[in-house]
Amino acid sequence: MEPTDVTNPDYYHKVIDCQWACPAHTNVPEYIRLIAQGRFTDSYWLNRESNVFPGVLGRTCDRPCEPACRRTRIDGKPVAICRLKRVAADLRDPTESRLPLIPEAKNGKRIALVGAGPASLTVCNDLMPLGYECVIFEQLSKPGGLMRTNIPAFRLPLKVLDGEIDMILDMGVEVRYEAEITSMKALLDEDWDAVFIGSGAPKGKNLEIPGRYDSDRIHIGIEWLEGVHFEHIDSIGERVLVIGVGNTAMDCCRSSKRLGGTDVKVMARKSKEYFKASDWELEDAEEELVEIVENHSPKRFILEDGVLVGMEFELVSWHEGPDGRLKAEVHGSVEIPCDDVILAIGQDNAFPWIERDIGIEFNEWEMPVVDRKTFQTTRDGVFVGGDAAWGPENIIWAVEHGHQAAISIHNYCQGDPLTDRVPYGQNLISAKMGMMDWAYSNEYNPAARVQMQHVDLRERFKQLAVEVELGFDPEQTALEVERCLNCDLQTDFTAPLCIECDACIDVCPVDCLTITWNGLEEDLRTRLRADAENLEQDLYVSDALPQTGRVMVKDEDLCVHCGLCADRCPTAAFDMRKSELLIPYAGEASPSRTKQAPWPAQV
Repeated sequence: MEPTDVTNPDYYHKVIDCQWACPAHTNVPEYIRLIAQGRFTDSYWLNRESNVFPGVLGRTCDRPCEPACRRTRIDGKPVAICRLKRVAADLRDPTESRLPLIPEAKNGKRIALVGAGPASLTVCNDLMPLGYECVIFEQLSKPGGLMRTNIPAFRLPLKVLDGEIDMILDMGVEVRYEAEITSMKALLDEDWDAVFIGSGAPKGKNLEIPGRYDSDRIHIGIEWLEGVHFEHIDSIGERVLVIGVGNTAMDCCRSSKRLGGTDVKVMARKSKEYFKASDWELEDAEEELVEIVENHSPKRFILEDGVLVGMEFELVSWHEGPDGRLKAEVHGSVEIPCDDVILAIGQDNAFPWIERDIGIEFNEWEMPVVDRKTFQTTRDGVFVGGDAAWGPENIIWAVEHGHQAAISIHNYCQGDPLTDRVPYGQNLISAKMGMMDWAYSNEYNPAARVQMQHVDLRERFKQLAVEVELGFDPEQTALEVERCLNCDLQTDFTAPLCIECDACIDVCPVDCLTITWNGLEEDLRTRLRADAENLEQDLYVSDALPQTGRVMVKDEDLCVHCGLCADRCPTAAFDMRKSELLIPYAGEASPSRTKQAPWPAQV
């Protein structure tokens, strides 16, 4: 194998599994270390550089970082990355003095944005400091999109949501509320230099079975949640069936419990391993005594004298068919009584307001054709991001879409090719503070994952806006931050200094280091001290060692970044270096370094 080029930002970045998995590539290990030092404000602003809404996402993120966390390989439970983000947001200094200055003299470019959701807000966040004028057209009376209307206040307090949205709007963004766009052609005929579509996926999927249109007690989930948010709906029947088992269904069933539902059931067509809802959302719903019923496929609504009284379901089991798809086998049916039904079986995009003769092509699913790198449609100057681009995803995906679209919009307005993207950069900073002292806590902490505190079950139903999760207290925070393995601290190796004494190999607790003869990767993987079974994780291979010409090989999949190899090495061939990914944003000729001090004090 060729020697590994550790100056390529993608190499060490891929080793930091949590940051690699985060769509916005938030610097997870660094912000956790800052929390460990009580530097909550620094941690918050480090978060905000990439994810824009730390307080919101610290409560609502779908957490793609956590399944990737290396801690799962040790004790099966990831670090509570998402909830630690909330700690920094809740305990930070409330001043906004670190927001970028907005130039009084504008650059003459005007951007129209459709929808005031997270994607559009992120575009504004990135473009306003560059002198752009951003105008958002929002059909509702308040900003936030589905962050506001589909996430109940018991999960996301409005104070938190409004505070982080206001940071962006206070940059000088103009928002035209109750200004639904009904014609894209008419919008394009106005004097805009670029248009961004961040209209989300605002249409809830329907269930076309007998009886669907015979009662007003059958609701579309996202529309029903919007009605609850704007206080158009303040009650529901005692017996509620929620059809579907995604995160929206969890919000619907838990909201129902707060509006009068005493017997609330979530009806799932398949068994639990196929549920779309996050595990923690399911756990919270079950804690609130919501019954989740598996393998029930809706057949018809039951009405008596025009009144909804129940639903009939087919009892099904599932097996894989010849084409690899799951097939249902019916084993009878059952009738379940109810007063209300909420349909939460998915969301669709809706673009009736975009004419089909203005140069924006649509695919077979009636979605605009969008370039996945530039976020531009087939009409120059029109960009799409968030749920409007490729269907419903989590808020953090909308944020990353916004960052990338902002780069493209800036390039477009400045006459630069949209494909000209500044590459990621990297800093490698030594963590050495003495002969045997590192600027991070490198001792393994065996503590179990901290459990989130919740409001008492009786108290949480008294008001719809009572936030259920209380966050971590100081003691819990101190325990949880120490579970992080500091995966951005790399065992940086300098081959010419190695004397092949094997001290590093002897001390490695996970047998991830091997000195051996070079060869093809398939061969090398068979000659390591521990099986290198994860083919998605790269092997590190050094230059030829000066004594024998052999190479140092490290299985990055096994390394726990403890630093013992660097402690033990008598020649300092190993050093622990913090790899910091430098992320480029709109208007940057090169990615800027994060605005934190190089190192927090030792934990």
